[in-house]
Amino acid sequence: MIFGIGTDICDVRRIRASLERHGERFAAKVLAPGELATWKARSSRWPERGVRYVATRFSAKEAFSKAVGLGMRMPMTWRSCEIAKLPSGAPVVVLHGALKDWCEARGLHAQISLSDETDYAVSFCIVESRPVAHAALPAHGDDAAEAAGALRPAAA
Repeated sequence: MIFGIGTDICDVRRIRASLERHGERFAAKVLAPGELATWKARSSRWPERGVRYVATRFSAKEAFSKAVGLGMRMPMTWRSCEIAKLPSGAPVVVLHGALKDWCEARGLHAQISLSDETDYAVSFCIVESRPVAHAALPAHGDDAAEAAGALRPAAA
C-alpha cells in the first residue's frame, strides 16, 4: 500500500552557489559519510560532476522527506537519509539512526528515482507500507544495501 509520494526539483546553480560560499561545510551538512566520500572523489576529478552529485542527493532527500510526511524535522535529518546505489547503478535509500528505527516501526519501504541536467536535479520517491511483521524480510537484491538499512520495495 502506498504510504506517501514525494517529488522535488533542485536548482543546481543554487547548490553550486552554496558550495562556493560554504565549501565542504555545506556538503558535510547535507551528505552522509558515504556520500561525502563519493562527492570528494567526484569533485576532485570533475568539479561540476561533484556539484550535480550534491544537487541530486539534496533533491532525493527532500522527495523522501515529503513522501514519509516529515519534511525536514526529526527524526528526518540530512545525514540520516543516504542515497546510495546498488551494483546495478539503481539508487536506493539507506537510513540510519532514529530515522531508520522510525521507518522500520511503520514497515516503510522506499523507491527513489533521480535525474539531473545542467541546471536542475529532480527526484521522485514512493514510500510503501507493509505489515511490520513482514518488514524484517528482505525483498530482493543487494545484501549489503539490506544490511545497511536500505528501504526496499516490497516483493512482487
